[in-house]
Amino acid sequence: MLVALPAEWNGTLIVHAHGGPRLAVPKSGDSIEDLDRYAAMVKAGYAWVGSTYRRGGYGVRMAAADVERSRKLFLKHWPKPKRVFLHGQSWGGNVAAKLAELYALDGRGKPRYDAVLTTNGVLMGGTRAYGFRADLRAIWQHYCRNHPAPDEKQYPLWQGLPRGVKLSREDLNRRIEDCTGLSTPSTRSAQQAERLREILAVSGVAEQQLASHLAWSTFHFQDLVQKRLDGRNPFDNRHTVYRGSTDDQALNAGVQRFDADPVALAKLAYDADLSGLIVLPTLNVHASGDPVVSPRALDAYAATIAQSGRAQLLAQITTDESDHSRLDDATILSAMAALARWLDTGNRPDAAIVTTLCRSFSDAPNACRFANPLPAEDRD
Repeated sequence: MLVALPAEWNGTLIVHAHGGPRLAVPKSGDSIEDLDRYAAMVKAGYAWVGSTYRRGGYGVRMAAADVERSRKLFLKHWPKPKRVFLHGQSWGGNVAAKLAELYALDGRGKPRYDAVLTTNGVLMGGTRAYGFRADLRAIWQHYCRNHPAPDEKQYPLWQGLPRGVKLSREDLNRRIEDCTGLSTPSTRSAQQAERLREILAVSGVAEQQLASHLAWSTFHFQDLVQKRLDGRNPFDNRHTVYRGSTDDQALNAGVQRFDADPVALAKLAYDADLSGLIVLPTLNVHASGDPVVSPRALDAYAATIAQSGRAQLLAQITTDESDHSRLDDATILSAMAALARWLDTGNRPDAAIVTTLCRSFSDAPNACRFANPLPAEDRD
């Protein structure tokens, strides 16, 4: 656990849930990267606590319990805060949203937290968040046929990798390069360029994120399927119709197909899906150009909250940014200010309010460009 307490503390504690999930064995210094990413919070007077999770690998409920434990440890060893904000970034957004459903209230119904902020959060829940990566593996194999290679043992792609099979990130990158010339556009062959165009067009994955999504659908899938779901498959493309290639008929006839296991779906839903039963003011901020987690995650979460009758507790805005892992300092600070204002006045923030607040943190022309999310039916 890592704690940062500014000399001039404003009384608010930020409890941070980091993204990932990281697969390596946790180390004591892992949280330094998170603190560096959100150092603006501490410079602005917020206390900050972040922790690694007890183990590497997937596990939303596990991570949520560990984040809650970091809050308890802060209260045990440091002064009591006036307010506590829960913050989750990326996969940590799923963790924070789950935590808010499980641990927001104590046994007497008293709030342990005052508000929740997610930034570029994975808010679709586990059963809906990763299917596009399973699709990517199937699409990739149709065009590249090198993951696995023809002379390697063949396996269902939803496994990521079979149990016990090891593959280095460097080896995966070589396979990506061999098929598409991804990192060497100046020397990319015509065949490589054609395969890359097909893969990107059908999958919808951004070129700059192709390697990371393939890595996720390799190493994280192996962890998720083999270690957390007992080798069962949570992904389904049996009736998926892939579009956007130069020959959709051949693609759909040749792509590997697989069926989800109901037990795997149930286990993943229990661990990571969201009920929408929130009890705290919750602000979702998402980069409109996020290349990793689509802003459509906001639609999914808003629908879940609405179905639970808690829409009055949810505010959502997009910011005209394109980085997944880091938002502008002014964006983060204005989101915090918006939450404080919501608690003080009872007025739910929108893009106009956050923009006004943001101008006190930055006058840069490319900063503070917020919008209210378009209704799902109005998007292309």
